[in-house]
Amino acid sequence: MSTLFRLVEISGGHITIDGIDISTIGLHDLRSRLAIIPQDPTLFKGTVRSNLDPFNEHTDLELWSALRQADLVQDQPPPTGQGSSSDNTGETAIVPAAAASPNRDQQPSVSLDSVVEEDGLNFSLGQRQLMALARALVRNSQIIVCDEATSSVDMETDDKIQNTIATGFKGKTLLCIAHRLRTIIGYDRICVMDSGRIAELGTPLELWHQGGIFKGMCERSGIRLDDLRGAVRELNAPGHDGESTTSDGSENAKDNLE
Repeated sequence: MSTLFRLVEISGGHITIDGIDISTIGLHDLRSRLAIIPQDPTLFKGTVRSNLDPFNEHTDLELWSALRQADLVQDQPPPTGQGSSSDNTGETAIVPAAAASPNRDQQPSVSLDSVVEEDGLNFSLGQRQLMALARALVRNSQIIVCDEATSSVDMETDDKIQNTIATGFKGKTLLCIAHRLRTIIGYDRICVMDSGRIAELGTPLELWHQGGIFKGMCERSGIRLDDLRGAVRELNAPGHDGESTTSDGSENAKDNLE
């Protein structure tokens, strides 16, 4: 990923986006069109607002929309005689999505002015991942990189992230490097890497029928052909756009993707 963002310049070959060599693109122009949801997202000391929009380029409505899409907050009818509203769309009270379920631990409310400690230590890892997701939604970049974005979160948070990706990044190019095979089995294309080289490249169903590394990884993870077909149908429903994922097919990788 460092080479895609040109944090490190490659010594051979080239990387192109829509046929344009990224080495010919200015760093600001390139990075403004890319967003990343990393494995260990960085939050800065300040507020939720300053972490989502550090340069004050977006309205509060846009920031709230991103928080809702990332499932960090959700709408709830305000109590009678009360309400917190900041626009003409009607009164809306904001509560953490986690608090909407009676079976989950109550968490403190989140607002745009909520304090964020250094490195986001007052937020759980799952919340920090969802915050990074909301930040990517705010940026509205054309290319989104998910770099092991769900490898350290529980399955519930993983599901939230995948649902948001499926609905919030329509029309975008998505490059997903995932730890869990089920995260990416419905994507348009999968690239299986082995010892730093491309071992397999194709659609999930093509790679399954090849009977190679990818199929073996699926079988070891308990993924059946019907699971694959269902994921493909779901993620390629009308209005969803995705891109290739990268899978490491080394012998001891099992279902790990790099």
